[in-house]
Amino acid sequence: MRTQRLAGAVISVLTLALLAAGCGGSGGSGGGAAKGAGATATADRVEPLATVPEPRLPVTVDSADGTKVTVTSADRLVPLTGSLNEIVFTLGLGEHVVARDITATFEQAGELPVVTRAHDVSAESVLSLRPTLVIAETTTGPAEAVDQIRDAGIPLLVVAPAKGLDDVGRRITTVAHALGVDAAGEELSARTAERIAAVQKRIPAPADGAKPRVAFLYLRGSASVYLLGGRDSGASSLLEAAGAVDAGKESGLDKDFTAITSEALAKAAPDAILLMTKGLESVGGPDGLVKIPGVAETPAGLDRRFVSVDDGVLLNYGPRTDQVLASLVEQLYPDGE
Repeated sequence: MRTQRLAGAVISVLTLALLAAGCGGSGGSGGGAAKGAGATATADRVEPLATVPEPRLPVTVDSADGTKVTVTSADRLVPLTGSLNEIVFTLGLGEHVVARDITATFEQAGELPVVTRAHDVSAESVLSLRPTLVIAETTTGPAEAVDQIRDAGIPLLVVAPAKGLDDVGRRITTVAHALGVDAAGEELSARTAERIAAVQKRIPAPADGAKPRVAFLYLRGSASVYLLGGRDSGASSLLEAAGAVDAGKESGLDKDFTAITSEALAKAAPDAILLMTKGLESVGGPDGLVKIPGVAETPAGLDRRFVSVDDGVLLNYGPRTDQVLASLVEQLYPDGE
């Protein structure tokens, strides 16, 4: 979700430089609908904590790349992924953010300058903004740009990417600690966990006792990219939290993604298909999706049971994951069953 991690997975599958999942994402957390039922759209905004926290600095924190980083000021922040930007804004420190990555698609970040080209960080653009802290992920690149920022004396914290729901609280508290707002981090982590749990309580039990099998497809029709998610796609945790089975993982796909084939889809046999909104649009919507070999023959294709969630939030595993999960549940169980 994370989106840059997904981009790396796509590149490793096809050895192509692709646009990552978050490109151009806009709109609410909900997208298409299962069995034609409309999901409730929500504004593409984050919800900051009610009280703006006051950073207590300096702090020295462990960076995921093995270094220690001392943060002395949170006045000018540059989070280099959409997910990290979302966390900083939701903690209540959006006024301190001076730039965004292209995957930060929510409304409050819309006017910030973009410091990435495609998904490569422009060190020159970052440094020109005189940041007091840059927050990156282990997937942020190119390495030369990261090194250039560090060599300029800018504190640069690297955070491990999110792989599932278990990472939500960890990432929030890690960023909050680096910004000197530990109490806000604990509050946001608790709020997010409570909201996710509340959504899960609303998941209906299947009438026949069988969990829906859902395949996650990553599509970029303009680049002829058609991939089926496996165990490490990043979607498994979300699907399982929604009471579903990751059909790609269950069918034995151990990698992150594999090229879509009729055989792979037949083995996965999904009851529903999960897509990113822009991915679905890139193939011409539901009518174009069923033209991809193998899709029309699956139970999902026969029923046109397609679920879409906005690119900018689907795999973020952050403060809005409850909204993503709620949209997924609403679309998977439109009749409450």
